[in-house]
Amino acid sequence: MKSLSSLRKRFEAWMLEDDSPLDAEIGRGLEAPVGDEARQWSADAFVHLETAAEDSRLALMEEEHRSYERLHAWYERRGAKLVNRVYRVMAVVVLLMVVFFLMSTVVALPPFGAADNPYNNEVSERYIEKGVEETGAVNFVAGMILDYRAFDTFGESTVLFVAACSVILLLKLGEHKPDEPPTPAMLEAEYDDRHHEPKNDAVLQLAARVLTPVILIFGVYVILNGHLSPGGGFSGGAIMGAGLMLYLNAFGFQKTERFFTYRTFRWATFLPLMTYAGLKSYSFFMGANHLQSGIPLGIPGEILSSGLILPLNICVGLIVTCTMYGFYTLFRKGGM
Repeated sequence: MKSLSSLRKRFEAWMLEDDSPLDAEIGRGLEAPVGDEARQWSADAFVHLETAAEDSRLALMEEEHRSYERLHAWYERRGAKLVNRVYRVMAVVVLLMVVFFLMSTVVALPPFGAADNPYNNEVSERYIEKGVEETGAVNFVAGMILDYRAFDTFGESTVLFVAACSVILLLKLGEHKPDEPPTPAMLEAEYDDRHHEPKNDAVLQLAARVLTPVILIFGVYVILNGHLSPGGGFSGGAIMGAGLMLYLNAFGFQKTERFFTYRTFRWATFLPLMTYAGLKSYSFFMGANHLQSGIPLGIPGEILSSGLILPLNICVGLIVTCTMYGFYTLFRKGGM
């Protein structure tokens, strides 16, 4: 009783300032009798309030349900058409804006071939006038990407290696030892590969027997002559990767794994990447300290020339070949 009296005195001034329904309810509760009668009144009031709250909740749920039904009905009648129209209009507006900004950029570009263009600067002049003398490469592009900007090319090769590792982690189904049975996922992938792409096409196999050696040899030629003519590691590696894919499509994994397995893939990507890093680290260190690297440039135009460009082209070609073939096998069957 003392506690209720003190509580009533404490809230009396505040209740007089605001005549809201909540305050009135609190006031009526404080003025309720004390003792057994008060406890009985409180229980009845509690039941009443719980019932009112439950009725209010059910009414809100029913109203929400009716609102959803009206919304779905409106969408089926008119909303879908309105949304599609707005989407099409916005798509056209966005495309027109993109075309406008692209055309504005093209119009603002300087005339092609003009002597005062920004790209006609001392950098391109240095590549053209002293490229053969400083790199030994007749192909200016090879001298630029594998000598002047070899660090960028190393980054691109690293991106390919990291991308291949990421795809392997995501898609590779795993390996099993010879004495262990394959997992159900491996068996299912093997069945799908055999069922959807059967390896019994005589025309395809004959074409692969004839073309695969030619494609691989041509890819090697493009890589080895990258410093002498258009080509190099990227284009030659893409050609060799296509040759391996053709052979795989014709004869399947069983015959291809005789000379190209997952172990071959790991070493054929890791060793060239580390060789590239080691060779260019040595070249960067000697150049930064103004020291002679001791690597002869050879006679421009000969196969053994251009210093480190030839071995770097070979490293890039191997990385590109393995990456392309690895991507194809992983997306096709989840392994090699």
